[in-house]
Amino acid sequence: MHNHTHSDEPVSNYTQEEALALLKYMANHNREHTEELHELAHQLGGSAEALIHEACVDYQTANEKLEQALKILEET
Repeated sequence: MHNHTHSDEPVSNYTQEEALALLKYMANHNREHTEELHELAHQLGGSAEALIHEACVDYQTANEKLEQALKILEET
């Protein structure tokens, strides 16, 4: 598990390059959280495990969409 802070700085203050870098960071960061949740689910067991696994599928879907957006942005 890792500790971090989240910035409250509005995205509109970022340059295109900074926004792309932030998006890359967040996609990787979210992937790490998804892996952590998956491991946690196995430790908890029971009905909580099933729900957390479902949430991991949702996270994975969102992560894939972020990665697709990154590819589009990197091609332009």
